[in-house]
This record gives sequence, structure tokens and C-alpha cells, in this order.
Amino acid sequence: MADPFIVNGKARGRPGRWIVDYYLAPDKRTWKTFKTKEAARAFRLQVLKEEAQARESEADLFTMTLGDYAKHRWLPQIKATLKARTYESYAETVRLHLKPTLGNIRIRHLTRGRIKALLVGKLSAGLSRNSVRIVHAVLRALLNAAVDDEVILANPAAKLGRSLRLAAVSSYRQEEIKAMAREQLSSFLKATAQEAPAYVPLFLTLARAGLRLGEALGLQWEDLHFAERKLRVQRTIARGGREGTPKTGHGRTVDMSPQLATTLLRLHMGRAERMKRHKWKTLPPWVFCTRSGRLLEPHNVRRVFRKCLKAAELPGHFTPHGLRHTYASILLQEGESAQYVQEQLGHASLTITTQIYGKWLPKKPVRGGVTLLDDVMPADFRLLGSKIGSRSPGEKQKRPKMLGKHGEPSGTRTRDPLIKSQELYQLS
Repeated sequence: MADPFIVNGKARGRPGRWIVDYYLAPDKRTWKTFKTKEAARAFRLQVLKEEAQARESEADLFTMTLGDYAKHRWLPQIKATLKARTYESYAETVRLHLKPTLGNIRIRHLTRGRIKALLVGKLSAGLSRNSVRIVHAVLRALLNAAVDDEVILANPAAKLGRSLRLAAVSSYRQEEIKAMAREQLSSFLKATAQEAPAYVPLFLTLARAGLRLGEALGLQWEDLHFAERKLRVQRTIARGGREGTPKTGHGRTVDMSPQLATTLLRLHMGRAERMKRHKWKTLPPWVFCTRSGRLLEPHNVRRVFRKCLKAAELPGHFTPHGLRHTYASILLQEGESAQYVQEQLGHASLTITTQIYGKWLPKKPVRGGVTLLDDVMPADFRLLGSKIGSRSPGEKQKRPKMLGKHGEPSGTRTRDPLIKSQELYQLS
């Protein structure tokens, strides 16, 4: 890329001006006009300085260790695009698992063998397969950024998860899903009504609308439409009361069951009465909040959930997120379509829904299975079927008499019913 140079404006049809001709990129040339030659010289020196700094930065990238690259380049870049909780998870993975082992190694010297040794070592040390999968995913994302920065030509961490079998197969993943049976859900809600009645509407929302806990805590009264029995999920509440977008990055509309709509409507009416009784100036916007109108903390909700779970004498592996699994599993067992469940849950694709909840999809044919594929049989095809196989032994089989339409020669042109009937011809 050529150095910037100064041109007298007269040469380019701009007398009395001075032009600095320079490159913004190797393939992008531009120029800037100044009134005096001194101003043009000052700008040229600034461009030269910036180009030198860029070259120095590029040189630093080639000698950067993984630890420095993560701290000074990759983590600051992704912080602007990730949710706070996700960013914290990535930073913690770098600090606990990547930096101690690979932090002092230059990225350009990082080999596939070193990475594989790291992952195998984590498995041997007793780290769960899912945790090692996350370590690999973070390292792979970091090295993908290094490829984009042209520090390395290829990602040495690519496709290692498959060779080490870090990705759980669908059947194993489905076994890990903990969903309540309908009877267990009923017992849990009854226990909640006894132990913590103020939490019944919240837990019912998780079980009847399939919301994530953060999505439910983020509901405001303006998101509920009782006449249409629908609610709008458009925000989520994380630890510390931090507000963000739903997991998919955009909102969705969810149906409310009649029982849920009635429960939330009663909650709204009761909240309005409490506002008058306590002389609140405004009604708290949050559907689920403390007595003072503040947001509920997720860890407090989980504590109450465990208390109600114990009172209902249910296994301790159930979590508030398990009520979302319960919602999906019951709908699928009742014969609801997987596509409807996907839309309600807000999954990015139908594949995700079937991979997670495939074991609850109906396995037996409904209303006759393949018999639903047949259309009403045409009259000429039924007649042909009745003749086949009806002759006695030794009797010469007669050709079936074709029933032609009015004005059509009968049996003189086309004897194949598949050709005479356009419907049957298309099916053949």
C-alpha cells in the first residue's frame, strides 16, 4: 500500500486547494482537500502515524500468546454482542481452564495435539463431559476469531469435539431432561399452595406457558392480553436484576391456558386492591414481584421451589426449568404437534425441539396410520379388484370390462385402468 502524498489542487481541477491522496485499505483509495499546504502536511503525518500503529498492532497479533489475545482482543470484542451472563461464563472458562495450561503459548504455535491433550486431561481429572464440551466450545470460538484476524490460517480446535465424543447424542440428552408427570405436577402445585401460596401464579406460569424462569420474572402487566389469552415474552431478568432480551434475541407470543389466564387475572385484581389498601402511587409493572413491588431474585425463587418440592415428596433433581420441560412433554404426549411446541417454547428450529423432547413424541399410529394416505377408490379400480382372483381353477380368465364415460368407446382403446384414470396414473 503506497504512502499518502500531497497534490496541488490545480492538477485536479481545484485551484487554491491542496489534496492528500491516501489509502483507507489496500483496495480502497481516497483523498481529502485542505485550504493550506501546512494543513495537508499535518494530515499526511497523521495518516502515516496511524498506518505505522496498525502495522505494529498486526505484528503484535502474530506474537501474541493465547492469554493476551483473550484478555486484550477477543473478550473485549465479544462483550458488546453477548449477554452479561454468557460473557461472564466465557471469561470464567478462559480464566479457569484455558489460561493456566495454554495461556503462555503463542496462538501461532498452538497445535491440535496440545488442545486434544488439554481436553483429555480435563476428562481424566473428573470434569464432566458437558463441562469439557463448554471448554472446547469457548476455545474454538476464540481461535475462530484468530482466523478472522488472519493470525492463523485454520482453527486447530475444529471438529475435536466429535472425535472425543464431547457432544451428547440425542438419546442421552433426552434422558438428562427431568420433566414431571402430570400427577407429580399436581402434587407440586398443591404443596406450593400450602407452603408458599404467593408463588403459585409464578410456578403455574412456568408449567402452563413453558417460559424460562428469567422470562417469567420479566413479564409486565402490559405483556398480558387476557381477552385473547396470550402473553408476550420480550425481556428476561438475570441474576442481580439485570434486564436483557430472551435467549433467541427476540420476543415471542405464547398462548395461555384458561386456568393460567384466570389465575393471572385474579392476581392482577388482587394487586390493584393492595395498591389502594397500601396507598401506592402506582401499580408495580412486574407481574411477579415482592410485597414492596420489587423484582424477585432468581435464587430466592429456586430456594422456595426446593422447599415446595420437599413438601410434595418429589425427587430433588427437579428445578424451575424442569417445569418448562414438563409443559413440553405433557403437550407432546397429548398429541400436540412438535411445531406448535417449538413455537411456544421459542426454539430456533424444530430440530432442537425434537432432539430434546423426542422421547415424548407419539410412537404409535394415530387413527389408522398409513390408511390415511389412501384416497377414495375410483369405481373402475374397485371393479377391477373384484374380478381378480375370482375365477375357478381351469377357467380362462376374462378381461375386465371397462366402464367408459358417455360417448367413449368401451374396451377398444385403453385397457389399462392406470392410464384411463388420470388420478391412478399420477399415483403410479
